[in-house]
Amino acid sequence: MHRYNLKLAIGTAILAALGGSASGTPLTPGMHSTGESGTRFIVEAASADVARRTVSGIAGEVQQNLDIIHGVTARLTAAQVTQLRQMPGVRVYEDRSLTTQSTVASAVVTAASNNTALTDGTGVATPAILLQTDYTLETGASTLQAAGNKGQGVTIAILDTGLWMPLGQTFRTRVLATRNVVNGGTGAVTGDAYGHGTHITSIAAGGAMNLAGGYFGIAPQANLVIVQAFDGNGAGRYADVIAGLNWIVANKSKYNIRVLNLSFGAPPQSDYWDDPVNQAVMAAWQAGIVVVAAAGNEGPTPMTIDVPGNVPYVITAGALTDNYTPYVFTDDRLASFSSAGPTYEGFVKPEVVAEGGHMVGSMQSTSYLANIDPGSMNATERLFTMSGTSQAAAVTTGVVALMLQADPTLTPDDVKCRLMAAASPAVTSTGTLAYSVFQQGAGLINAVAAVNSAATGCANVGLDISADLAGTAHFGGPANQDANGNYYVMNLGASTWGAPLAGDGLTWSTGFPYGAGYSWSSGYVWTNGYAWSKGYAWSKSAAWTTGYTWSKGYAWSKSVAWWDTTGAASPTTSPASIETWVPNQ
Repeated sequence: MHRYNLKLAIGTAILAALGGSASGTPLTPGMHSTGESGTRFIVEAASADVARRTVSGIAGEVQQNLDIIHGVTARLTAAQVTQLRQMPGVRVYEDRSLTTQSTVASAVVTAASNNTALTDGTGVATPAILLQTDYTLETGASTLQAAGNKGQGVTIAILDTGLWMPLGQTFRTRVLATRNVVNGGTGAVTGDAYGHGTHITSIAAGGAMNLAGGYFGIAPQANLVIVQAFDGNGAGRYADVIAGLNWIVANKSKYNIRVLNLSFGAPPQSDYWDDPVNQAVMAAWQAGIVVVAAAGNEGPTPMTIDVPGNVPYVITAGALTDNYTPYVFTDDRLASFSSAGPTYEGFVKPEVVAEGGHMVGSMQSTSYLANIDPGSMNATERLFTMSGTSQAAAVTTGVVALMLQADPTLTPDDVKCRLMAAASPAVTSTGTLAYSVFQQGAGLINAVAAVNSAATGCANVGLDISADLAGTAHFGGPANQDANGNYYVMNLGASTWGAPLAGDGLTWSTGFPYGAGYSWSSGYVWTNGYAWSKGYAWSKSAAWTTGYTWSKGYAWSKSVAWWDTTGAASPTTSPASIETWVPNQ
């Protein structure tokens, strides 16, 4: 049961939107878009032009260039796929299906006829209208907003299900461009029939204000670029996501796109560098765009970080919940659904955590999500309550926009470094870490500390994104697994690999109760700095753990494929999704 009684004064923002409809033809799970020449594939070569010529040379049907990954989308028969896979320098990937897998939340959100008082967790009556901005308070964004930092001049790109267009409202002036790439499309976004993209956008950059004068979103004056890669049922495909990323990078300078929100995920089926969505995400980071990805909602077990959150370069956000006490921060806890590391290549993920429990955001009452869970929809206020690392990523994205307004010269690596250096890990009453780095990374984000941080050189140390994309070097992280199956961070200063790094919190632990809350301490000093965030040249001959191969069994671009040439789903493959919808916490 949600404990929100809402009465929000709707200001000039997405909450006052008048409506719209999603464009693009919905695809059912596993269905491929129409065409007579075969199934859609992604083909990579030395360049998009080489890929195009190669596909044309075997009479395949080329559909669109994907310059960002030196490839094209193409319709191919089984025989043509076999031909291509035998050619040196050519990679062929099935166009993996992305479909929403939702768990309906049991929720009730009611509109108050007046400012109904609720308890804030201390027994003090609190106007319900204030509860809408608790995540701006928790992150410190409200402090920066009061000082004039509202994300002005920074453009956030949202790659999701579209946007419920706020016709006639001032929010519309901040939407610089839209693009609908669903099923190979090239038109503008006309709405958000599913609802997820609108929810994410309102959290990151919604400009409405409540009666108390607090902003609804983290960066309420940031500009926006909206790219729709998922249809009205929340379904999409790898090729469309890559096409959206391709368009965003190509238009980065035109719209000053500085940060990109990716609130979707898929179970890894290959090494991080051999996934075409990950390759496109890495190219966006290399181009100077800060990428924020959701960790996934498959927690609390380890090794559940989704694609593209498993990319070592990007900022991956896990989720916490405020325990329904928005003004009491000491009882906040990690959300049990939040995915945890390490990744298959041994990287510690997520980097940070942010609020993702029972998050209230804008939504059209006729949207798909509102209809399948009407109890979470406040039709009067046009607000929907939803939990997930999708929402945590949106909060993080907004904070990055505030950082970039304060210092536009920051590189993506600088932003990641300062965000991690400023984070506060959860600690117990004795001062030890409540969660391991595989669950909380550096801890809860702190917008004020991140903006004021002078930290440098503490992110992506030992990695080389240019070599990674070129295929000349790939990287692994310092995480390992002992003989008992426990995950830990190796002692990077030891003469031999395999010794655990000294210090609490660096070994996976599920011994704490998920229902317990902890303080988030800015006074905690991490053992050995950020040694756990470093990367090392990948070598399959140098096993991290005897008898354990991180990426064993993943051979997507070889003979083992996620999807066969008929488009039928592999029985060993889990569908990907906009981050799995989970019950509110």
